[in-house]
Amino acid sequence: MTAEERTNIEGRIVDVLRTVFDPEIPVNIYDLGLIYKIDVKDDASVDIDMTFTAPTCPAADFILEDVRQKVEGLREVTSANVQLVFEPAWDKDMMSEEAKVELGLD
Repeated sequence: MTAEERTNIEGRIVDVLRTVFDPEIPVNIYDLGLIYKIDVKDDASVDIDMTFTAPTCPAADFILEDVRQKVEGLREVTSANVQLVFEPAWDKDMMSEEAKVELGLD
């Protein structure tokens, strides 16, 4: 896989991650800063490290499955492994400027 192909796939993954929402927060998980790593492998499998705003998120299973299904739904992706991590701990500074404005934090 070329660097350009990898970059294109990463861009498509970001696009679908922007369609995933925590039911309690009106901002997508990507702009919330919950995605820590997107690693596209040569075989088109993808490893994603992500977190939540709180370790006890009641929608965790739903969100993790939504991420996996949407990423695997891309024709360029062979499989997606979504890993939940809590290091580093999430804080509001990880949010995009748009997310901060949407939530009235800017």
